Amino acid sequence: MPDPPSAPTAPRRITLDRIEAAARAIDPVFLHTPQWVCEPLGDELGVRIALKAETLNPIRSFKGRGADWLVQNLPPGAALMCASAGNFGQAMAYACRKHGVPLTVYAAEAANPLKIDRMRAMGAEVALAGDDFDAAKGHARAHAALDGIRFVEDSRDPEPTEGAGTMALEWLDFPERLDALLIPLGNGAMLAGMATVIKARLPGTRVVAVAASGAPAMVESLRSGQMVTHERIDTIADGIGVRLPVPEALADLNGLVDEFILVPDELIVAAMRLLHRHAGLVAEPSGAVGLAGVTREPARFRGETVGTVICGGNLTPEQMGEWLR
Repeated sequence: MPDPPSAPTAPRRITLDRIEAAARAIDPVFLHTPQWVCEPLGDELGVRIALKAETLNPIRSFKGRGADWLVQNLPPGAALMCASAGNFGQAMAYACRKHGVPLTVYAAEAANPLKIDRMRAMGAEVALAGDDFDAAKGHARAHAALDGIRFVEDSRDPEPTEGAGTMALEWLDFPERLDALLIPLGNGAMLAGMATVIKARLPGTRVVAVAASGAPAMVESLRSGQMVTHERIDTIADGIGVRLPVPEALADLNGLVDEFILVPDELIVAAMRLLHRHAGLVAEPSGAVGLAGVTREPARFRGETVGTVICGGNLTPEQMGEWLR
């Protein structure tokens, strides 16, 4: 007896065509970042590891790609408000200054002071409110509605996801076949953008989402197929510390992730130290979680070639002294 006809699937919001268009338009300062096999890391972990360094640009993170693409697509005369743990806010500040767009960023009261200072230095107005990123986002959304200003939300607006997907286009030029690509999972923009490309162009490469154990809401939501929220997070990885998933991001990721790994803070710090020692890279906690996923379950990747993105490197001197010693 033949299988019953499958229900029609809704067209995907994030498309390969739009990601390719973004790659043609984004400020070149954010594109074609280095990617290489780090042999000393492989020797230590027993896994052939390829790194992509997204820290070698004016904001030390991958977020510049999507922010530049978003601001390019604005109508004339726009003013913007957003929320950020720091890197998206820096990216928006950089892009808005370049294009002459007024910007207000809301961040948590305990946000990384280096990131706050850089946002202000690039011309953004910064307001501190709330105990964490999601609380700051709530304040930003409310004030944007009161002031009649467009609220830009990373992973809800498609452009940050499309911009992040351009990193995966660059992985297509890597000379070795990747058995798996470990991608940090925060609000889902990077994962959805990159996974869209990988599933279309490298279907033999497993997409592995890596998140912090102390902020598991996105992983739990994707595994269960329904929204899971938490009252608080408990992780040093502030850039991926999401407790209230964005519904659009969950929809974008549906069917794109092969495996999930949750990593505790102690493994994140260990991965930061490995990157510093063996690759000469300064990675913030969110930027090192992909490598932490390898150290969490090395047997899963034994004998394979795996890639990961070092997606941010904004640390204060005090953090570097504590975590990279």
